[in-house]
Amino acid sequence: MRFDAVVVGAGFSGMYMLHRLRGLGLSVRVFETGDGVGGTWYWNRYPGARCDVQSMEYSYSFDDRLEQEWEWTERFPSQPEILRYADHVADRFDLRRDIQFGTRVTRAAYDEATGLWRVETDRGDVVAARYLISAVGCLSAARVPAFPGAESFRGPRFHTGRWPHDGVDFSGLRVAVIGTGSSGIQAIPVIAGQAEHVTVFQRTPNYSVPAHNRPMEPEYQGWAKANYPDLRRRMRESHAGLLGEFNSTSALEVSDEERTREFETRWAKGGISFLGAYGDIAVNPRANELAAEFVRSKIREIVGDPGTAELLSPRDHPIGSKRICVDTGYYATYNRPNVTLADVRADPIEEITPTGVRTAAGRHDVDMIVYATGYDAMTGPLLGMDITGKGGLSLRRKWEAGPRTYLGLMSAGFPNLFTITGPGSPSVLSNMIVSIEQHVDWIAGCVAWLRERDVAAIDADPLAEDAWTAHVNEVAQFTLYPQADSWYLGANVPGKPRVFMPYVGGVGAYRLKCEQVAADGYEGFVLSS
Repeated sequence: MRFDAVVVGAGFSGMYMLHRLRGLGLSVRVFETGDGVGGTWYWNRYPGARCDVQSMEYSYSFDDRLEQEWEWTERFPSQPEILRYADHVADRFDLRRDIQFGTRVTRAAYDEATGLWRVETDRGDVVAARYLISAVGCLSAARVPAFPGAESFRGPRFHTGRWPHDGVDFSGLRVAVIGTGSSGIQAIPVIAGQAEHVTVFQRTPNYSVPAHNRPMEPEYQGWAKANYPDLRRRMRESHAGLLGEFNSTSALEVSDEERTREFETRWAKGGISFLGAYGDIAVNPRANELAAEFVRSKIREIVGDPGTAELLSPRDHPIGSKRICVDTGYYATYNRPNVTLADVRADPIEEITPTGVRTAAGRHDVDMIVYATGYDAMTGPLLGMDITGKGGLSLRRKWEAGPRTYLGLMSAGFPNLFTITGPGSPSVLSNMIVSIEQHVDWIAGCVAWLRERDVAAIDADPLAEDAWTAHVNEVAQFTLYPQADSWYLGANVPGKPRVFMPYVGGVGAYRLKCEQVAADGYEGFVLSS
């Protein structure tokens, strides 16, 4: 069977890509591993799952009627509400008829003789397409560390990124939560409110700021809808695709009193706009430490036990160099009598036993294990497929020293393979919806341009790819991001190359670059008939 385009993934990027390609008159098949749309929000159903971008900003902008008809109920949308929104979009644009659910792409190979991609799935499908578009997302390859004895555990065990759709009852159970990244920080307060006891195994404490979530104010929602054209423009031109106020002043240029007042204001407002308090937090170690110490002071205020507060206080990485977490009652949870914090940096996990977790210092008997251990981010979902380009070169082999792309959109040697929010683009350092729409629109414009001129294939120029990869690394070095052992660098996966993967230069600047490349006849790309 042949299509004009195959899209892998039916999350927000895959759905919008399908809509745009249909608008060009292309035949499209979308393959989706899950049984429904939503991508990340289909899989991440763990308790407390919520977006760290405000509802009115975490939505599509491509259709005026869609913007106006959807009503959000909370300031920060929960996973169930985001999934309802995704389902609404799929119904609204009749997307499901071109999506094959319950199907995982296992292999894709470029045929140089025909100029087509041959795509195979785990259900035996073999299809050909001129264009192959990866919409697999950046955080979809769930990862569980290879703890010795993990399979011997007799109780139920779950990963936050692959949560049971019918939920989990924690009542009367002793629960181990391994990991204190974003999913752990969101889930732990909810689990602690139900379980008999929760033991949190923390390797690295993370900075978290309060969400101060609340029901959506009808007045604000009405104002935002009335002003969406201007608000969307501001988001596209901003650094991170967000509306939060960014203060360009240096944290070192104001008095201690004024700085504390600004931090307090941001803390009371809630959300990741805390990092926009001063313009040099991401680049100046002294300014960063002032923001970090403010958060640590808040942890000491909230957590009653000084020893626990100290364990929860990050000191090994700059604030914001890992994606800052947004929580509801996380630190206060450690004041509960049924919550214990285990420091696995000082006392590492040695094995999972049939009845619990054993560390060097002793045993923790539990009835259930929740792995909040994150993902093989950004490259993991792509490399999970066996992708082979020109000359039999596999993407895994090409990227064995780290991902190499031009603009995060293509990798040289893989013609007509586009990656939405791939490494080398702002992606996870931004409001993903804004970055997704920008990439999908660029890809759709490129495909239309190619078809109008009967250009059979487009590929990244290796020299342009080298220059862009060097630029991505150079810009990252101007910031404090590389100082953290984060999943931005692949540091959470043993053996993965340490390469800073997203582009730090900002959503607005990146958009201008992409527009300039297209306007110049796709400068930096190789075209062939």
